[in-house]
Amino acid sequence: MFTTPLVIATLVAATLGAAVGFLTSRRKTRATIARLRDELADTMWQLNHDPLTGLHNRTGLRTIHTAVAASAEHRQIVAVLIDLDLFKEVNDTFGHDAGDDLLKATGSRVARLAALYSGKAARLSGDEFAVIAPLDTARLDHMALLFTSVIAEPVKVRTDKGPVAVTITASLGIAVASSTDLLEGVALHHADTAMYHAKQQGGNRHVLHRPGMTMPGHPTRRGPRLRDRRRTQNGSGA
Repeated sequence: MFTTPLVIATLVAATLGAAVGFLTSRRKTRATIARLRDELADTMWQLNHDPLTGLHNRTGLRTIHTAVAASAEHRQIVAVLIDLDLFKEVNDTFGHDAGDDLLKATGSRVARLAALYSGKAARLSGDEFAVIAPLDTARLDHMALLFTSVIAEPVKVRTDKGPVAVTITASLGIAVASSTDLLEGVALHHADTAMYHAKQQGGNRHVLHRPGMTMPGHPTRRGPRLRDRRRTQNGSGA
């Protein structure tokens, strides 16, 4: 008679203990799952994004293009390759912090402009950015001019002597391709070729890729070649 309440109390305590242990275990499991989910999301973000600007990287841009190419609606897209003019001079003159500030500001501008045209932006490497967007033929020239002018707006960068306003321009290569074309083998390759033509023409401009366009040749040499000068100095005309 006296042991029954004790047995009941023991059973209740054991049951409650098991329930508490189960709930605690579930909470720990949920916390672990949530932590692993966050770590996976962070890893995926790092795989697809540039850590400096927060833009997509080359892998991220490939992922976006793959999704576009796989959609049921095949359409034309525009690929824009953007290369800053004389970026190395900013780094050399003001330091890498200033260069990073300039890249982050440029990345932010490129991303806003890409979104304006329902596109996506990426930083491919160094001072090279890319955008892919649905083709809007009526606004293609306007798009190129807007990118060129907005990128050329002054940017405040950090230097050892305090903030300095820096203005830098960009060379843009633009190519139109089918959404099912290869991203790097066609769209970006054609945009890259056009971009080098913009560079050769002095930068701060855009060039639209045309069928048959190839990489520009080297600029015409000014004056005699070094080996020719050496032959002249040595008195040999051969």
